[in-house]
Amino acid sequence: MENLDVTVLRTLHGWRLQGQRALLATVVRTWGSSPRPVGSIMALCETGAVVGSVSGGCIEDDLIYRYSRAHGAVQGSSAPAGITHDIPTGPPERVKYGVSADEAHRFGLPCGGTLELVLEFNPDAASLAELVRTLETGHLVERRTELATGRVELRQAAAPAALREDAQWLSNTFGPEYRMLLIGAGQLTEYLATMALFSGFAVTVCDPREEYRNAWSVPGVRLLTEMPDDVVRDFRVDRRSCVIALTHDPKLDDLALLEALETEAFYVGAIGSRRNNEARHARMIEHFDQTTESLARLRGPIGIYIGSKTPPEIAVSIMAEVLAVKNGVPLPRDMDVASAKNTLAAAASAPTCFVSP
Repeated sequence: MENLDVTVLRTLHGWRLQGQRALLATVVRTWGSSPRPVGSIMALCETGAVVGSVSGGCIEDDLIYRYSRAHGAVQGSSAPAGITHDIPTGPPERVKYGVSADEAHRFGLPCGGTLELVLEFNPDAASLAELVRTLETGHLVERRTELATGRVELRQAAAPAALREDAQWLSNTFGPEYRMLLIGAGQLTEYLATMALFSGFAVTVCDPREEYRNAWSVPGVRLLTEMPDDVVRDFRVDRRSCVIALTHDPKLDDLALLEALETEAFYVGAIGSRRNNEARHARMIEHFDQTTESLARLRGPIGIYIGSKTPPEIAVSIMAEVLAVKNGVPLPRDMDVASAKNTLAAAASAPTCFVSP
């Protein structure tokens, strides 16, 4: 599964290339609670087809009702004034949802939630094609829309940026897919790769061991056979990449992790217990001239402590930590594992009280 923004833009381009009317909706402002963050996008075709999301679904339904010919044919002449059931031409428009309590309830917004959208009508197919092509080559792109005319400018961006808006321009930065490189093709990797795929990551697995590769069964994952450190060097790791070692084999993991630490990867980690993690650090310091400071970005033990024992549960804990780091959510370095285990042990040993009916 690819990055959702790329999916939206590619689908929108396909509609426009076929000559169909379509609109692009962007969340530009929120107040209070809101289902989707600023910068979220969705596209609507005149047929009523929708890709992407700006809410939990109710606002999408309202946009379909307002701008879908298919829905308009069903509604006929009973449509309220001002609703044409057709996607117009012209400059972008602003719409707000959830201004009143009644609207918040109608559109399924959280209590007090309000959001504002900018609607772009019939975006240019050539500009969309250039945007999608650039994203597919792995580059960040700033898309600037002139609010008075709908004219679009594309610029390569050096770094991810939040949506910006002034009286003249709406600027939204789109990035290529987030990527995950997993070292080792074991059972845990299968679960983690599957979760990463449906979380929008492009997943690559590296394992030079034929006996592990032969059992691999997750479609949609690129499987490589070279030594992991060579793969990391060739992977063009960037700030939208994460590298995770899952083999428990220092011959495969250590050099690859050291290569990853030299990159801008947002997450570098290795499976193993606290003792194994301490041994890994000691090896790297003794044999590879590393220091405590140079290894500060190396995560281990990886995963949020949830008492996981089985491979799928361990994969859930790792994926949760990866997503938290990706989304900028602060986490205690070691998730206070010892404290969590002590709490669970105390709860397990506490006497259970039974109350007679």
